[in-house]
Amino acid sequence: MDKLNVIQSKIVDINNIEPLLTYWNLKSEKIVFTNGCFDILHRGHVEYLAQAANHGDVLVIGLNTDSSVMRLKGDTRPVQDEYARAMLMASLHFVNVVILFDEDTPYELIKKVQPDVLVKGSDYKVEDIVGYDIVKAKGGEIVTIDFIEGYSTSSIIEKLKMC
Repeated sequence: MDKLNVIQSKIVDINNIEPLLTYWNLKSEKIVFTNGCFDILHRGHVEYLAQAANHGDVLVIGLNTDSSVMRLKGDTRPVQDEYARAMLMASLHFVNVVILFDEDTPYELIKKVQPDVLVKGSDYKVEDIVGYDIVKAKGGEIVTIDFIEGYSTSSIIEKLKMC
């Protein structure tokens, strides 16, 4: 399989995730889940995702669709379309699967994936993280990761406006 096909094969529709979940569970793989818009890929995203991947064997990313990003961030976002963002996420070697979701939160996706570890930024209180109840009910863990100061899509956009 060529490299582009490998990347594209990591972008999975939620309706086709079941065989992968079964496989990973049969192998007793620890599934880590995180989500976000990941609009302009930057150092903060890469370090956050790499640290998330360290908490298990499989990293699943829930990626907001374009319409979901617009509802959450406004009409000027996303900067990159969902397929471009999914391709960038899938190109990271430590990412196993990228799943687009159209809701404002990934709750239904988390319910389907049933991760062992749920990861979000440390700007969230653990008990306020969407999916906390699902992961806790199955005996999983919730992990928060500190962001790198000065690295955010919003700050990049602001810098570009000044140019």
